[in-house]
Amino acid sequence: MPRVDFYRLTRDPVERVLPAIATRILGNGDRLLVVAGPAMQRQAIDEALWSLVPASFLPHGAAGSPDEAIEPILLSGTLDAAPPNGARLVALADGEWREGALGFDRAFLFFDNSRIDEARATWRALAARTEVDNRFWKQDENGRWSEGP
Repeated sequence: MPRVDFYRLTRDPVERVLPAIATRILGNGDRLLVVAGPAMQRQAIDEALWSLVPASFLPHGAAGSPDEAIEPILLSGTLDAAPPNGARLVALADGEWREGALGFDRAFLFFDNSRIDEARATWRALAARTEVDNRFWKQDENGRWSEGP
C-alpha cells in the first residue's frame, strides 16, 4: 500500500525542510527521487543538499547526468515511474501532485499556502481510496513536525 505524506510548509520553504527528511531516508538505506518542475527550485534544493546540514553533504545529482544511476538522491523536473537511481521514495517538492507518485512505496507532497486548495482536493481524492495511506504533517513555530488531523 503506497503511503502519501502531506507536508504543509507554513514556516520554512521546501529547500530547508527536504534535507532533514532526505538525511533520514539515506540513513535507512533508501534512495529518493526529488521532483520539482521549476529549474530555479531544483537549483535551490541542490544548493541546500550541499550545505544546509552542517558537516554533512547529502550525495545527489541531476537526472540526465552521467552518474544518475548511482545517485542516492536524484533531482528531476519530471516524475519517472522507474527512476534511473532505483528510488522507491519520491518527494514532490513543487507542491504539484502527480498520480504516478502512487507507483512508489512512499510519496512526500510538500506544499505551501499558495497550493492549499489543490492539496486539500488531493487529500480528499486519495482518502477515498482504500489502497492509499495518507498522513498529514504540520510544522510548529519552532520548526518541529507533528502528525496532524
